[in-house]
Amino acid sequence: MTNRIIVKQNTQKCSTATGDTAMSARISPAPETPVLYAISGARKYLNADERRAVLNAIDTLPLDRRLFALTLFWTGARISEVLALRGFSFQPSRGIVAIHTLKRRRRAVREIPIPHSLVIALDRRFDLAALGDALLWPWCRTTAWRIIRGVMDAAHISGLAASPRGLRHGFAIDALRHSVPLTLLQKWMGHARLATTAIYADASGPEERAFAQHLWADANRHRIEKPLQINRTRIQS
Repeated sequence: MTNRIIVKQNTQKCSTATGDTAMSARISPAPETPVLYAISGARKYLNADERRAVLNAIDTLPLDRRLFALTLFWTGARISEVLALRGFSFQPSRGIVAIHTLKRRRRAVREIPIPHSLVIALDRRFDLAALGDALLWPWCRTTAWRIIRGVMDAAHISGLAASPRGLRHGFAIDALRHSVPLTLLQKWMGHARLATTAIYADASGPEERAFAQHLWADANRHRIEKPLQINRTRIQS
């Protein structure tokens, strides 16, 4: 699986195009429908513990790579969307980044709030106003993908969730668990349809487990629980 992914990524070449030409080459009209589990049952999103591990791993990266990974982490954006960011994409005084949404039939730009500490770090490193229409990270998509792959390895995360898409899915699920309204999350994710965003609500969270615990407690209130006995005797044929 890993080798197949690497081969696919290596077939993508760096583009030196700028402006609308570069963006048009990256935009795909295909709609995005998030799928949280593979047919095999393997999870495709990062859970809360894995997101914390990823954040710790990001902090060990060199500055430019760390800022890229943090922007990806706190926006839930796609790799190509973050690579397309320019100096004028940011409003430092408001703590907002404007992202061109991919996978939409019509061009759209969405504004996403990011942590104040990240905005300060980005401005200090790149001088965003002076940077203007220049790219912050003029890298190949393959390079960016490898950075995130390295972060996942450092965080000891493997499987389908250990990917930029797993990071994006994890952002959406974590946002819902922290009571971000579904309509606001739809805007942040750049989804055309609310039904697409609602798929993230299928993931079980702490609140859902709390409801289940009430159910368990009520069922066991008047029950005398007996210890489970496991018969280890082998069944002979």
